[in-house]
Amino acid sequence: MEYEMEELITIVGRLAEKYNAHESTSMTYEKAEQLMEAILYCIHETEQFGDSFMVSAGTMPIQRMYEVGALYVEKKVKKALDLYNEMLPTFVYYGNRCLYDTFIKGMPEFFKWYDMRFEPQNTILTLDYPVMKDISGYTGIDKIYEFIVCIRLEQKFLNIFPKDYIINILFQYNRKYEDMIDNICEIVFMAVIGHILAGKSLLEDLEEADYLKVQKIVREVGLCEIKEKLKNEIEIFVQRYYGNCGELLEYLTCSMDSMIVRLKNAADNGSLHQMF
Repeated sequence: MEYEMEELITIVGRLAEKYNAHESTSMTYEKAEQLMEAILYCIHETEQFGDSFMVSAGTMPIQRMYEVGALYVEKKVKKALDLYNEMLPTFVYYGNRCLYDTFIKGMPEFFKWYDMRFEPQNTILTLDYPVMKDISGYTGIDKIYEFIVCIRLEQKFLNIFPKDYIINILFQYNRKYEDMIDNICEIVFMAVIGHILAGKSLLEDLEEADYLKVQKIVREVGLCEIKEKLKNEIEIFVQRYYGNCGELLEYLTCSMDSMIVRLKNAADNGSLHQMF
């Protein structure tokens, strides 16, 4: 939507008064710009989650859109914090420092310093641990919430495997897995894909014949055919071990295109052993 600058400046002025506690202290251009971004962030929240009819019809005043959006931000902070605290007792980081530092050390700092009134657009954390979903388009509490949801799904996926099994896969992938900045879930998921293509149980180690079998399949079949085959097999896998969890299935398949390309390159180069 397009907004009248005059209306936005009025809202900035009111927010600036609250920021200065109604004092006549002058405000820097940078701080005024920050407050403008805060207001636009909240308005965007209303556009995303508010009354779609009123928003699309343009009948909701901008001041009201800002106020509603600010409430959405507040609710999302509480929702994210509740989800985070719910996950903590059973959270496992499998010895990976990047995951531990980002989720265990970083998240409390975000909730401690996040300014939902005057700077809700600030994500604060760099979120060094990469998730399988692209969340680069989010900022502030939206990005933190999406990140926590991704980690929750990854923990759900990994939870069915024994811890030692996962650590062994990580060690085979990178002997210094404790220090790597790679997604743990994706590494284990790739191992699952390898076993699916080889027709082997997850409890069985892949042998040279299995790698050659997978290499032959990947080399002879196009990317679209591989994706379709894996999509069906993964759907069966998720149904069998996680029930009707469409959210997890969607998360696992969101990075499938890039994983298949890597799989194809590894098969062409004879380096499938490094994949799973």
